[in-house]
Amino acid sequence: MAKKEEPKETKPEAHKKEAPKKDVKEAPKKDVKETPVEAKKEKKSEKKHEGEGKEHAKKERKGAPKEGKKEVPKSKDAGHDEEIRHIVRIADTDLDGKRSVHYALTGIKGVSKRVARVLCDTAGLNPKATIGYLKDAELEQLQSTVDNVMTIIPHWMMNKQNDTMSGEDKHVIGTDVLLSLMEDLNIMKKMRSYKGVRHERGLRVRGQRSRSTGRKGRVVGVSRAALAAGKEKAPAEGKKEEPKGAAK
Repeated sequence: MAKKEEPKETKPEAHKKEAPKKDVKEAPKKDVKETPVEAKKEKKSEKKHEGEGKEHAKKERKGAPKEGKKEVPKSKDAGHDEEIRHIVRIADTDLDGKRSVHYALTGIKGVSKRVARVLCDTAGLNPKATIGYLKDAELEQLQSTVDNVMTIIPHWMMNKQNDTMSGEDKHVIGTDVLLSLMEDLNIMKKMRSYKGVRHERGLRVRGQRSRSTGRKGRVVGVSRAALAAGKEKAPAEGKKEEPKGAAK
């Protein structure tokens, strides 16, 4: 019995076998696995901190008061303390006071962009200035230049050259444009000229085709109403002819 128990109680051999196993297995685990894992964890923690910092910065930007925009007013007419005139009346025409002088004058009939620029330069006004902020003296100057437009622009810019009655070159603006147009049409109708007759009949004047278009809303070709009326007349005529033949 003593001989059998001896190998079981030999503890130093077991320690000798276990010691090298621990040294061999634990050492490479620490060297290989711990270093990359720790590096990855550190990178993740750094990214998280950076993302949190960016989020905080964004939140601060969104919720922060915009003091710079409030302090610096961005307006084209910041130097004007007076109230704007929403409607400016020149040459019996209501002009939009929010527009520039150059483009506001084009609201007058007979005044194009080119004529408006000439009027602005003659009156000594800035064409880009808002017309609603002009002073009374400036508006009076602009009104006088518009009234004397025939003496300012050359003859080739006028809209009524070689007048039929007087033979002079004129430039008509405002309500006079419609009146002069009606006068010219009446003269042509009284003369019984080709254009006057075409105007009188409501037909095309300048050589356009009138066979397929320009029929004042009528349908081109045969209408359905005409076809329906033709079908109704056909059987009615046939019925009337039968009794006449029987009576004969």
